[in-house]
Amino acid sequence: MKKLLKIIGFILVIIITYITILKLFPKEINRFPFLVLLFITDLYLWNSFKTWRKRQKLVVRSVLAFLYWSPLIMLSILIVSQVLKFEMIADEKASILIKGFIFSAYAAKLLPIMSLILTDLIRGGKLLVNLKHKKTKEKLSGTPISRNLFLRQIGLVSGGLLFSGLIVGMIKWVYDFKIHHHSIRFPNLPNGFKGFRIVQISDLHLGSWYEKKDLDNAIDSINKMNPHVIFFTGDLVNYKTDEAYKFKKSLSKLRADYGVFAILGNHDYGDYKRWPTPKDKENNLTDLFDFYRNIGWKLLKNNYATIEREGGKITIIGVENWGAIARFPQYGDIEKAIKGVEKADFKILLSHDPSYWEKVINSNYTDIDLTLSGHTHGFQFGVESKVIKWSPAQYVYKYWAGLYSKESDNGNIQYLYVNRGLGTIGYPGRVGILPEITLIELNS
Repeated sequence: MKKLLKIIGFILVIIITYITILKLFPKEINRFPFLVLLFITDLYLWNSFKTWRKRQKLVVRSVLAFLYWSPLIMLSILIVSQVLKFEMIADEKASILIKGFIFSAYAAKLLPIMSLILTDLIRGGKLLVNLKHKKTKEKLSGTPISRNLFLRQIGLVSGGLLFSGLIVGMIKWVYDFKIHHHSIRFPNLPNGFKGFRIVQISDLHLGSWYEKKDLDNAIDSINKMNPHVIFFTGDLVNYKTDEAYKFKKSLSKLRADYGVFAILGNHDYGDYKRWPTPKDKENNLTDLFDFYRNIGWKLLKNNYATIEREGGKITIIGVENWGAIARFPQYGDIEKAIKGVEKADFKILLSHDPSYWEKVINSNYTDIDLTLSGHTHGFQFGVESKVIKWSPAQYVYKYWAGLYSKESDNGNIQYLYVNRGLGTIGYPGRVGILPEITLIELNS
């Protein structure tokens, strides 16, 4: 009876809270089911350790309860502060790390929750079978013990390891930049471009950086490579242009003989933020264009530029974002971008999303020699070694990190390089897939 009353009370609280939010903040009601789902899953996992918790001292139980429920409390406070347009955490670094802690906690909780669901399904199946065959209760007495052991030894250990790894990834590996050096041979490389050094960076996501010194370190490393040209393949910001302003001086320090060329990524358009008016969104994009001009980077928006060197020419084509997944915009227009240079001797394409190379370029534009992309981040999580290369990104993108090549129908070998990104989005860290600076050397 007591359990039934608790369930009824819980349902009533949810209904009352839902109605209150609907009346006061109708635009924010879509967040409420998400919070309720998190609370239910938290409660589900929490109750699975009820017997073990009761055996602990009061101090241990109190500390455990605080640590366990703090991610949900923090998330609720952050959402409420956003709704009320009140900044609860003024320190930017603290804000980013708290969000990272919340993400890490729930990612880690997912493993024991999944194992709990699995064992409960198995236990329920056994119960049905035993009831069908009229087994005695005594034969079921060992089930809770085996379930508990499974959770504590498998679910908790794996969740704890994941949580520890994610926290280390936020503190240590997030700015542990790795230089990937590749030399690519092209039989049609124009005279004067043998040994031409290209540095590619991608996905800065400046809204996720809390210290300029780390970006300065990356820029110093790039400048020491003495690149002939630098390509940035999109996603300068997370949501809005003003995230980039405090890094203006740092970004202006990038140096290359033929300058810095950039394109737009899916995050640069302001599509993931609620704007008061369409004009505000339009102004945000205009501000981004102005920012690129102010730092001296050449922004390509479905157009091209030409680099001449020692009598030879290469054409740099930049398309706007084009994603194969429905939620990503398709602004890229290769036909518009190549108008006037269809017969260029050597073409390099900058395309934020590698799906564009897979779906459009490789099958229809076989004269594009090299495509540089980013976007995937390598999921910021995975394993990379001489033996193993794995990331959840590979279940979403066929080409997700590193160098790929494919022979087209006319026998021309086209290359794609997917940069793992320099910044982060969502989870402010890296585990296994380190932030990348790419150095590509062209040879004939």
